[in-house]
Amino acid sequence: MDAKAPDELAIAFGEIACEAGQAIMAVAPTDAGAERKPDGSPVTRADIEAERLIRARLAALLPGVALIAEESFQEHRDAPVPERLLLVDPLDGTREFLSGHKDFTVNIALVEAGRPVVGAICAPALHQLYLGSAHAHRAELGPDGAFPGPQRLRVMTTSAVPQAGLRAVASRSHLDAETERFLRERQVASRHPAGSSLKFCFVACGEADVYPRFAPTMEWDTAAGHAILRAAGGCVVDLGGSPLRYGKRDAGFRNDGFIAWGRRPSG
Repeated sequence: MDAKAPDELAIAFGEIACEAGQAIMAVAPTDAGAERKPDGSPVTRADIEAERLIRARLAALLPGVALIAEESFQEHRDAPVPERLLLVDPLDGTREFLSGHKDFTVNIALVEAGRPVVGAICAPALHQLYLGSAHAHRAELGPDGAFPGPQRLRVMTTSAVPQAGLRAVASRSHLDAETERFLRERQVASRHPAGSSLKFCFVACGEADVYPRFAPTMEWDTAAGHAILRAAGGCVVDLGGSPLRYGKRDAGFRNDGFIAWGRRPSG
């Protein structure tokens, strides 16, 4: 990709994510046909319809690029991981969606050589769109949830940690003892629980400083948010302090844990 192509691709991802968000919002949580997957997590008609739409749009946009999406993922550990890979979560925060919360998202990311380089996150119920590539942007969606156009995009960056201490975001549904210990051991001025990949976006736009996650996640949960946060000046590191990598086929595309920082501590 040339220097201009990443931002153009982020806009295309944003258009697709907004369209998928509209499809999700057309499904009432009470009529979503929720079922349980083998791992116990919920899946709904909204998940399936959004993924079907995203797959079709991405196949036309980036033909031949491998795509791994949550609801159609099948593990094949013997196949090589391609250099370029699309990671999609069509409805991140299905529990939030079913519970009537608004912090669920559509996540689309492009990974190259193990690094997320383009990402889009749409939060349709909150009318928010976040993009990351060479630059990071956000936009307010209109009442119909449609992509607002490139002219409505605003640049966003991470912010310095306030003197009062860290502003932390943490999972509403998956808060564990390790996360609690991590936060207790640091000067944390405030904590905000949230669902889905929006936690990355809060850090990317300067509203929070750190998002620790010690419970496992899947790569499609984090790749889009990681791309956006990187573009905004932040980073996502694994529990050993190295940049979080993608395409971990031997691990079933699972992340063991990570810490997302707006401004990484020097010490």
